[in-house]
Amino acid sequence: MKHVHLGALDLNLLRILSVMAEERSVTKAGDRLGLTQSAVSHALARLRAIFGDPLFVRGPLGMQPTQRAIELAAGVQLGLAQIESALAPRFDAATTDRRFTVVGGAYVCMVLAPLLVERMGRLAPGAELRLHNYGADMYALLDTGQADAMIGGYTKPPDRFASAELFQDDFVWVVRADHPIARRPLTIEALAALSAVVIDRLPAIQDDAGNAGAAPVSGVWYDRGAFDAELARRNLSQRVGATAPDSLSGLAIVARSDMATLAPRRLAKAHLRQEQFALLDPPYVSPTLAISLIYRRDSANDPARAWLLSMLSETAATLG
Repeated sequence: MKHVHLGALDLNLLRILSVMAEERSVTKAGDRLGLTQSAVSHALARLRAIFGDPLFVRGPLGMQPTQRAIELAAGVQLGLAQIESALAPRFDAATTDRRFTVVGGAYVCMVLAPLLVERMGRLAPGAELRLHNYGADMYALLDTGQADAMIGGYTKPPDRFASAELFQDDFVWVVRADHPIARRPLTIEALAALSAVVIDRLPAIQDDAGNAGAAPVSGVWYDRGAFDAELARRNLSQRVGATAPDSLSGLAIVARSDMATLAPRRLAKAHLRQEQFALLDPPYVSPTLAISLIYRRDSANDPARAWLLSMLSETAATLG
């Protein structure tokens, strides 16, 4: 790997590298930086010569970063953020107009986001909360600063990320309110006889080396296979009647069918039309679901981001 002397670089080149890693387009990067395409292209040529690497290669989805560019961008973006933090005025929640981005799915949107928006409305009325759905590039969004935090049920993230449990939830089987199964004690055999609405498993989040890392939980695998294991022990099986892209779609299907779906209790209770449902405790040992907050360990260097993390923790604490 080519050794680079600091004197060969300036902040403008590093800023262009950082924005290119986010936009992956010379045109979009130029628009964002207020530069012409020619100026961005010239800067990229200088960066390639300095680092001895193509850095960005044209592909069907735009200018794709090389492994070297990915590694550089993470460090450069962290360094630029620290410089901006040092130069920026003290963060004032009451007057900020900053946009905060939190990654989360239907669970976060239904259970935590309404309380968070209410709290932020009081303490930071000019701030904006953007909720970003899960995807396979969530680590990259955190690394580049496009997302401030991620919430869900996760496996252990890479070491550069910190995680903190916000709260726990348990699981219930959900059927429509007037379903015959809701009128008698629930058994494994009765559950097995029902068709299930399952939720598509979301893609595993990839780290910089392409390794699968933290994956947000969803669907019938919320209980880590406890129900499937109990069915297997009894030599039973359950038919899949429908597959939905998210839990809210699954609940909507359940409300108008004889099917059942497995969901976190808080999500089922937070549904806007929960009177349509009966929530049934599993007739087997079901694990709890830990909802965690994931963020870059260096987030404390950004006063605004540190404030958001405290808001998330304090809001979650109100859930009990």
